[in-house]
Amino acid sequence: MASYYPALRRTSLPHFPRLLRYSTIIFGIVALAISLVYFGIVRPWHMRWGATDTEMTQPLPGDPYLPVNAVVSTRAITINAPADKIWPWIAQIGQAHAGWYSYDWIENLLAAKMQNRDVIIPEFQNPKVRDRVSFQQDGPTTEVSLVDPGRALVLEGWTLYLEPIDAQTTRLIVRYPWPLKDSLVDKFFYYAVAEPWHFVMESGMMQGIKQSAEMSAGSN
Repeated sequence: MASYYPALRRTSLPHFPRLLRYSTIIFGIVALAISLVYFGIVRPWHMRWGATDTEMTQPLPGDPYLPVNAVVSTRAITINAPADKIWPWIAQIGQAHAGWYSYDWIENLLAAKMQNRDVIIPEFQNPKVRDRVSFQQDGPTTEVSLVDPGRALVLEGWTLYLEPIDAQTTRLIVRYPWPLKDSLVDKFFYYAVAEPWHFVMESGMMQGIKQSAEMSAGSN
């Protein structure tokens, strides 16, 4: 019996180094597979969501305001309404105005106190250069860099551009720059968190503008 207990202790000890090694290998394989799928399939799709090859390289009014070393996305959506029916919804964009037309329940998880409005608000129809546009209450803001009424609103390089297709159809083209620093931490945060997050919210905004403008145009 004296020799039984040491043997029992030896065989019952878990092989932590081996388990750790296997877990690390499995984690590495999974992380590599996710990275390959994201960078090979998902990212090329969402960085140009809805945009044609021509729209990807098309010069936009906000291009001179693009920061150096920025990662730039260009997305587009067709809106079944004339540009002059879409512009009022873009002109009043912002947390303190009519909202961002995206998923306000997600934004409010970050205490944005966002309330998307489904009406055109006359007092917010004349954005001007150097106006501040807020993302959340008492939070970060962006500055209006350029206004071309009926066609373009540029917020520090972030361009919302209306391109008429015909009398009743317009393309909304949105080009967004994210200044990316050289640090590994900044790059990890951008690719793992900021970039997917921004796609979800920006595509939601574009669909929200489309819905509001089409409903407004249809009611007139």
